[in-house]
This record gives sequence, C-alpha cells and structure tokens, in this order.
Amino acid sequence: MTATQLASVGNPRPAAGINFDPMTLADPTHVDRVHRDAVLSEVHPASVALPPARAPLKNHSVAAGVTELLSAYSSGSLQPSQLLDQLKARIEAARTGREAVLRFAPGAEQAARESDRRIAEGRARPLEGIPFGVKDIIDVADTIVTSGSHFTGDRVAAVDAPAVAALRAAGAIPFAITATTEFATGSPYNPRYGTVTNPYDRRRWTGGSSTGSGAALAARLMPLALGTDTGGSIRVPSCWCGTTGLKPSRELISRQGVAPLSWTLDHVGPMARSAEDIARVLPFMLHRGGGRLASEIAALLTNGSVRGLRLGVPVNWLTEKVEQRVLANWQAALRQFEALGCRLVPLPHIDVEPLHEAGWVILQSELASLHAARLDRAELFDPGLLHRLKNGLGYSARDYGEALQRRTEALASFLLAMRDVDALITPGLGGEAGHLEDLTVDIDGERHAFQTVISRNTMIFDVTGLPALMVPSGVGSTGLPTGIQVVGHPGGDALCLRLGQAFQEVTDFHRMMPPEDAL
Repeated sequence: MTATQLASVGNPRPAAGINFDPMTLADPTHVDRVHRDAVLSEVHPASVALPPARAPLKNHSVAAGVTELLSAYSSGSLQPSQLLDQLKARIEAARTGREAVLRFAPGAEQAARESDRRIAEGRARPLEGIPFGVKDIIDVADTIVTSGSHFTGDRVAAVDAPAVAALRAAGAIPFAITATTEFATGSPYNPRYGTVTNPYDRRRWTGGSSTGSGAALAARLMPLALGTDTGGSIRVPSCWCGTTGLKPSRELISRQGVAPLSWTLDHVGPMARSAEDIARVLPFMLHRGGGRLASEIAALLTNGSVRGLRLGVPVNWLTEKVEQRVLANWQAALRQFEALGCRLVPLPHIDVEPLHEAGWVILQSELASLHAARLDRAELFDPGLLHRLKNGLGYSARDYGEALQRRTEALASFLLAMRDVDALITPGLGGEAGHLEDLTVDIDGERHAFQTVISRNTMIFDVTGLPALMVPSGVGSTGLPTGIQVVGHPGGDALCLRLGQAFQEVTDFHRMMPPEDAL
C-alpha cells in the first residue's frame, strides 16, 4: 500500500453533503436529570404542617381510608391497636387475604400500642398509627421478603427500604407483605404463592405486578399499600381493582432496598383509597427533602380548586384499543372536569408506538442482565418471566442503547405536546379486568392478549418518568371497575393529586366495594 493510500485510510474524506454534529446524540440520562431537578428539595416535610384530617368514619373502620383514620384517631373514636386487630382478623378470614397477604411483619402490634400512647399524649406524628402493606420486593426490616420467587428462599431483610423507613418515621406501621408476580414481571400464576384473583370477580385478574396491594386495598384489608411500577404495575391493579394509585415522578421516591426489575424504568409509589389519602402520605415517603411537595399538598388540602386548569386530551394511541364503555367513562370524566372549571385542549398527534416498544426493549434487556445467570435452573422461573427474560437475551447492544436514547425523545415529545396544558387526562386500561382462563382482555366483544393491552396506556409514562395517577372512573360493560389516568409535568405530582381529589369530591367511584360474600 502506498503512502498516499495509507494517508487516505487514516484521514478519510467525508462524502459530499455529510455534516454530522455529535452534539445531537441523545444522552439517555437526561430524562432522569430533568425529574431530579424538578423534585429536588432540601426542606424536610415535617417542617410543613398539613391541614388536620376532618373526615368522620362513614362505614366500618376497616373500610376507612388514611384521611378518615387520622380523623378518627384524633377524635378518640378509634385506636390504632384496635384497627390493626380488626384488619388482621379480616385478612385471616377472607379468601382475598389468603391470596393477597403473604405474611405479617413482626413488631406491628408493639408499634400500634406505641401509636396509641403517642396519640393519647398529644405526640402524634403525621401518619401516626396508619397500617400499610408492602409489596414483596420492598424490604421491611426483620421480615421475610422473597420477590415472589423460589430462588430467594426465606430471605430476611436486614433494614427497611428508605420508603418504608420514611413512613415508619412518620408514625405509619408496616404490617403486611403483599403478593407480587415473580420479581415483579411474571404471569398471574406465581410459582411460589399462586394467583391473586380479582375481588370483584374470581375469574379475572387483579393486574400485575402489585397484585396483592391492589386486591388487598379493594377488599378493605388495609388502607394503604406500597407498590412498584415499571410498565404500569401500580396503575394496572389500581384500575382493575377500583382503587387509586400514583406512579410518582422519576427520582421522587428512593428505589434503594427494592429488588430491581429495570433500573431505568422502576418507580416506587403509594396505593390507597383516594387521591387525598395519597396526598397525605406522599411527602412522608421521601427519604430526604420533600418540603416543596409538602407545601404544594398543604395548599391543595386547604383549597383544592381546579378552576382555570388546562387539561390535554389525547387524540391517538392512548384512546385506541379501548372499549367503548371505558371511553364513555373517560369522556364523562372530561365533562366533569369541565364542570369544575377546567378547559379541555386537544393534544397534537404523538407517535407513541415506537416509544412504547422502546420501553419493552429496556425492561426486558435489563431483566435479562439481572437474571440470565439463573437460566441453568429455568424450571424454577415463572413462565411469564422466563419468556420476557429470553426476549431480553435476543436484543443486541445497539437495540438496547437506541431504546435508552428514545427516552429523551419520548420526554421531549410529551413536553412539547403539553407545553400549553397543566396535565393530561387519558383513559386508564383499555378494558375491564382480564380473564385468567386465557390471559385476555375484552374490548368490544373481541379478546386481546394481556401483553397488547395492559401496558399500552401506562408504559410510556415509565419511559418518560412523568407522574401518573390512576383513579376509578365507573364500571364497564360487565360491571367491573374502569379508570382514568391523570398525567403531569416533571415534579407535578401534587397537581395530579389535586385533579384526582377534585374528581373524587364530586364522584363516588372510589367508594365502590366488592360484595362481601366475594371476598
């Protein structure tokens, strides 16, 4: 090879017209920085006084939410130890309890008695005496936490996950470990503990992967539970079980002490009876900071008006593959928001499908990296998890890297579409709770595979990291719960809760309960 040829190899000339700018390459961590900046606060939430709870018990105490319980405690009409005894007895007597609650956490009775004393002495902390369930992938000190897997044996957590520790410090009591699909990604048929059926219809599923938390809340076995959400796992069971659940802004709540499924998409969040209940709890789930959020929530609890807010209405993808009754309930909710003084604004078209698919590439790739080492004992895995793990092994490094870069594109697309609105209101899931017999969801007389419906309206907000609140919107064609989803800007969790609270103040869908004889 001549010197001229060598020089041309070492210094190739670009073809005419090429003008590549490397600054246009996406940094996939940009999304997390946006959310971190939006939620960052050095002020502790305890320095912000929330308005006292003023909500007398309307039913039996086991059916009460966080707000009602705090009010009952302060009035002296109920003690935490009494409630804990009632809930444990209900769990032990109910079929849903046997499915949804795997075990009780040690020390709960002692904690409840301490809460009794604190309340009597006027030393109550913000969430004094509120019992809560914890999904079986979130550590609770001195408690068996298994991730719903044979692989973990009877692993005992050494310390609380920060989200649990923060609630405990605010006076709440972790008392029950709730079921999950294996490592939060398996099928309804958990190989270690079995299936958590829907309290409204035993032939239907609760939705995954926070199965036990969703079912236990619907069955009134606890007033509050923690879940995780990677593709929709807080919002799916909240929708199908008729409860309320928040996937918070990315980076708002610590993921430390939580078994990972996809470190890029995982979120930890609260599930409860109502948006107001979540509002009272959320500031105290933060490991540090939270003062700004607490101030915003104090304001909404004092004056929750939504008049003048501009709400985005999606025109594609999120309204497609949705049953007509679900759409009708969503449209009725939009009219209700209009009656509350909100203005509806059609969103521009967003090409969500490739962004949604990128989420699945990320989830399954990271799942494979975490669990491929156990493939020599594949027979112990849940078949649903194994299927997704093998999918993940089939992606190339380029597939994974490009999917990560799409997170930046996804967030930019939604922020551009939302630049003139305060929040989005979307339908929840496309249909009522899915059938366990064939893992399908009914949409206008046709059955669709779970995979094509369950995450369709939820995964994109794990990809973007935007806060998303699921609230009940009525019932579908067979009488099972449906939902709507309220989506905010980065750090806009309080506004989502404000809209959810306003909607629930003028509707009773969140008060619906399964028949007692079905539990």
